[in-house]
Amino acid sequence: MPELVLDASQMKRTLGRMAHEVLEANGGSEDLVVVGVLKRGWPLAKRLAFLMTQVEGATIPCGKLDITRFRDDKREAEGDDSSEIPFEIANKKVLLVDEVIFTGRTIRAAMEALLKYGRPKNIQLAVLVDRGFREYPIQPDYCGCEVESKREDHINVRFQEYDGEDGVVLEAAPTQE
Repeated sequence: MPELVLDASQMKRTLGRMAHEVLEANGGSEDLVVVGVLKRGWPLAKRLAFLMTQVEGATIPCGKLDITRFRDDKREAEGDDSSEIPFEIANKKVLLVDEVIFTGRTIRAAMEALLKYGRPKNIQLAVLVDRGFREYPIQPDYCGCEVESKREDHINVRFQEYDGEDGVVLEAAPTQE
């Protein structure tokens, strides 16, 4: 049976806290840009950038990053790149955003993909859910919540934009008998 980890209001509060943590750690929004990993890191990145913009009173640029060609587990033929980063990242503080961190493989691919746009001053990582089980030594700088799970379980982050509702659900793997 699915277990609700965050409902819509908890998710909203969590993102608000994360936005304030990012701004405090960076001394404000100067030279800060936000990049969301497609597909589900993108709506999270937009929300964080919007919340930080409201706090700072200055627009924080936000883009989306397609990592398909940089993944080590799903190599696809060269094709369309859905990335949209309409701003410079060279010498900027890049907040890389994804909804869940698990093995670290997606973030490794995202860092590689990001570097084709320039060399940032630094890359910071924000995730809504950390569920552990790293294969790479990659840890988030900002984390909404940590969820204890089994490796076979699944975290489903729902967004109004895609699913008609906001929330985070832990779906346990079926038990073997």
